[in-house]
Amino acid sequence: MSTLDATRAELALVVLYLNKAEARDKICRAIQYGSKFLSDGQPGTAQNVDKSTSLARKVFRLFKFVNDLHALISPVPQGTPLPLVLLGKSKNALLSTFLFLDQVVWLGRSGIYKNKESAELLGRISLFCWMGSSVCSTLVELGELGRLSTSMKKLEKELKDSDKHKNEQYQAKLKKSNERSLALVKSAMDIVVAVGLLQLAPKKVTPRVTGAFGFVTSLISCYQLLPAPVKAKAP
Repeated sequence: MSTLDATRAELALVVLYLNKAEARDKICRAIQYGSKFLSDGQPGTAQNVDKSTSLARKVFRLFKFVNDLHALISPVPQGTPLPLVLLGKSKNALLSTFLFLDQVVWLGRSGIYKNKESAELLGRISLFCWMGSSVCSTLVELGELGRLSTSMKKLEKELKDSDKHKNEQYQAKLKKSNERSLALVKSAMDIVVAVGLLQLAPKKVTPRVTGAFGFVTSLISCYQLLPAPVKAKAP
């Protein structure tokens, strides 16, 4: 592959990535929480960027609650333990509720919905829903990692006379384990972000701490949305 072809392929991946509304939302989220970290809750340019980006992100999430509503009524993979099924469905229900109420918050902040007190209350309820979904997500990832660990140990015993790292099934499970470990870190950190936004522990989880955790989880989300690299064709 020539240098021009390689550059064209890399730019195609960038275009593919930026064409995703979810990717643009997470990039804006990184800007939002990075600004929150810099401002530390103090008035100024950084805080203005934080507030304006937060409002802009709500447009990206219009009708996004349908995604989790669909996941809520969709069948789960066969063999999934009932506790993990219930936690997963609870996560979908809470996240869908958060995204739906977030639209009302956007209507209030943009001046379309005039009842400010009601909008603020719904905004707070929506954040509690998001925190709940993050807790459910954390527990689901812990459960799934436990299941993966058990299956990998079983596979290791079966492959004791061969190199497990050359086994495709083992490699697939290892990759899935790494992905779930990253998702676990992200969902656990998002709980801290929610606590900060709700000001449940204002002395410990300051705006700077909230911004730092939110910025890191935004970068993780951006990484998770990266498209798979295009394999070079054999000459």
